[in-house]
Amino acid sequence: MGNANAGEILSAIKGKVSTSDGSPAAFVTVRIKNSNHGALTDQQGEFVIKRIKPGRYTLEISFLGYENMTQEVVVETDKITQLSLQLHTSEQQMKEIIITGNKHNKYNINEVSNSLRLQSPLVEIPQNIQVVTNEVLADQQIFDIQEGVTRNVSGAQRIGHWDLYANIQVRGSQITPFRNGMNVQISPWSPLAEDMSMVDRVEFVKGPAGFMLSNGEPGGLYNIVTKKPSGIEKGEVTLTLGSFETYRATADVDGKLSKNGKLLYRINVMGQLKGSHRDFEFNNRYSVVPVLKYLIDEQTSVTLEYSHQFLQLNAIGSNYAFSKRKYADLPRNFTTAEPNFAPTNIQDKSLLAIFEHQFNHRWKLTAQAAYFHYQQEGQSMWPTAFAANNDSLLQRNINIWDALGTNRTGQVFITGKMNTGTVVHNILAGVDLKNSSYFADWGQAAPLGDASFNIYQPQYGHVKLPTWDRSRNIRERGVQYNYGYNGFYLQDELGFFDNQLRITLAGRYTINTYKNPYSGNNKDEMFTPRAGVSYSFDKNTAVYFIYDKYFLQNPGMDWQKKSFKPLTGYNVEAGFKRDWLGGKWNSTLAVYRIIKNNMLVTDFEHPDPRTNQFIYSRQTGKQTIRGVELDVKGEIIPHLHAMVNYAYTDAAISADSDPKLVGNKVPGTATHIQNTWLSYQLDNGVCKGLRAAIGYQYVAGRVAGLISDKSENSLPDYFRLDGSLGYAFNKFDVNLLVNNLLDAYLYSGAPSGGLFYWQAEPGRNVRFSVGYKF
Repeated sequence: MGNANAGEILSAIKGKVSTSDGSPAAFVTVRIKNSNHGALTDQQGEFVIKRIKPGRYTLEISFLGYENMTQEVVVETDKITQLSLQLHTSEQQMKEIIITGNKHNKYNINEVSNSLRLQSPLVEIPQNIQVVTNEVLADQQIFDIQEGVTRNVSGAQRIGHWDLYANIQVRGSQITPFRNGMNVQISPWSPLAEDMSMVDRVEFVKGPAGFMLSNGEPGGLYNIVTKKPSGIEKGEVTLTLGSFETYRATADVDGKLSKNGKLLYRINVMGQLKGSHRDFEFNNRYSVVPVLKYLIDEQTSVTLEYSHQFLQLNAIGSNYAFSKRKYADLPRNFTTAEPNFAPTNIQDKSLLAIFEHQFNHRWKLTAQAAYFHYQQEGQSMWPTAFAANNDSLLQRNINIWDALGTNRTGQVFITGKMNTGTVVHNILAGVDLKNSSYFADWGQAAPLGDASFNIYQPQYGHVKLPTWDRSRNIRERGVQYNYGYNGFYLQDELGFFDNQLRITLAGRYTINTYKNPYSGNNKDEMFTPRAGVSYSFDKNTAVYFIYDKYFLQNPGMDWQKKSFKPLTGYNVEAGFKRDWLGGKWNSTLAVYRIIKNNMLVTDFEHPDPRTNQFIYSRQTGKQTIRGVELDVKGEIIPHLHAMVNYAYTDAAISADSDPKLVGNKVPGTATHIQNTWLSYQLDNGVCKGLRAAIGYQYVAGRVAGLISDKSENSLPDYFRLDGSLGYAFNKFDVNLLVNNLLDAYLYSGAPSGGLFYWQAEPGRNVRFSVGYKF
């Protein structure tokens, strides 16, 4: 190959499409005439068509309801051709088309967000990454990350737990929460589950995530991408009413604060009053998320984002039911809580700053820093035991749970492209810093009444509630945990044969530090390599192979107050990706094997002598997780959008110091998970704007959260059916959603200490929303 071939790789067409008044035109199709090579403009009206051979071309610019526009363009070797295109239409017409036009590709996105640091199309990335768009979240009327987000991703399931955070399992691990590419976990019970009103998309990254510059569980991570200013003057308000006295309102306003268009803003607000199918429970919350973006020049920008989320609920843990007989032994509305509890209040605040500078068309610098502040004041519940020789009488227990958490993160990374002969190098290099501190007071506890609480005939309002001592600051009375890391990362993706073959070589050096009052100061450091291969048969079809190792701190203590060895292991994965019908829908098939060493499991032999709860962990030998995943999403046929996925998971303890545990299934996993969501909308005729959707979730071979008896199906199979009807007209959108159409008794749980505990989902319930876009 000569320089011409290298030029074919690096030559590109980049441009911006605007309306006649200068507003950015989003979701406009720009395509090279007589080819299937093209792009869709983003929210800023910008597009890039990469890897173009030098020559003269005709671009076709089209938008729903408008005549096509053509533009002649000359592409030179190893250069980016810059264009500025203008649609001759009014701003009001543009807004209406933005409202209706995005529905044609709302389930499928071909590229990841900038926060993942990757510039290649999804089909070329050697890893299974699935993106859930905000249009999908709106169609399914999902309020927060705890709800049905996981139905849109193969192998993902939320394990029932306290209603504070999202305990999502993928590939045998509780995956790590990220926001805008930054690790936001402060403690095992954080962050506060993000409200979807502030979310642009949720990205699920499978497997070790070292390439993202941040440590994470080997199963993967989910990355919340918050809404950013687009520069388009637009807004939306939505009102929702629902079962269990649910009242919710959201507003999203986007636009410019300066006439020259350099200072942009976006603000999302939400307020919610929400009851529960369980007695005395509620989930009241609000959030305010303003964002400012300043375009210093064409190459440089600064973004500032502040988020404030508030949650008020009853005692933590009141969502569990308990029985010595069997699961689902009590009605869905059962609770161990009392009606006159003082509420638990949680404040979750964060500040994010992003600086971006494009040196030229090849090299870009990004620096970002964030501060997270989590404050909780309340109480939690867990029973002590059933009365002797009586499986009806339960001794309830309650304890204080106040907490203060802070998290400081910083990242600086550079992305670029260079040539060595005919080989193209895509470089990613950076540093990643994180320090978290968590203070928790759960040391004050008291029995709630006596052991006369009959779970089958509960009587409420007849017990004396304890008073907690909060005279000292939480930093004085709380147990303190500190966790941090410094990471240094370098990656080179080498492109051969006009980028048809891509080889990724990368490495990360991580220094982990951890401090707690039980095991003192710990420090671990390790180099973890990463290697991948991706080969494209054509622009729409690719196969890949990836090998990567992971290294993660194992915070906590055993019953002897000794610290644990770090988590180590590796992932081997192969997959097939294809975009169909010019990218209208895509599919991913992945096969993987993960080895996890030094895993923690609950220690049932040494309960806490103060509360009799199982708060200690112990370290097992090794887990082996194998599986197959299939994801299909997009517009399968005209007007029919689909999200279909399936995962087979075989996760077991493969070695342990206790031979009896070898062969046990990994807690919280499931052998088979299959989800489907179908949505059909009419775009013409007298019923134009009418849509219907139906979807189900099916889980088989469920392993309980704390299982230890080699039972492969300790929980029954799970099947939930949901459906909705909607209608879009003018600037209005109405949607009626019915969850659990079959009114099934659905739950997740585990055995523990001679009893069964479970968290029941609501029966058939309804949400009705009305949205207005302006």
